[in-house]
Amino acid sequence: MPDADDLVPQAVQLGVDNFTATRGSVPPSFQLLLEHAPGAFAGYGLMRATLMRDGALDLKTKELIFALLDVVIGANEGAKAHAANAIRLGLPVEALAEGLVQCLMAAGITTWNMTGRATLEHAVAVKAEMKREAAG
Repeated sequence: MPDADDLVPQAVQLGVDNFTATRGSVPPSFQLLLEHAPGAFAGYGLMRATLMRDGALDLKTKELIFALLDVVIGANEGAKAHAANAIRLGLPVEALAEGLVQCLMAAGITTWNMTGRATLEHAVAVKAEMKREAAG
């Protein structure tokens, strides 16, 4: 049976490959983990690589769920990143808006003010940029 030291490089590569496929690169917060705690990055990367692909839920839906969860916990950068990914995968801005209203209803107006509004604004900007790129 291989030990963890044998598996870490493979799991690290899976994590790097998955971040690259879904985000374009490994985000700075995870670069830091990769550099200073590669075993932890490997564990997270393996979990992420297993989850962040089409399965019982498509990737667009998973990105939406992560965006909404990040809104509720106040993770502004994560919410914007996941919302943008969902929009790029074809999620209508209106679907994100409905989900954000659910966050507001469940977690209150502070959630909207601190995270939800910025997430929707970012998604609208991403959609506008996609339209400009498609037109030009």
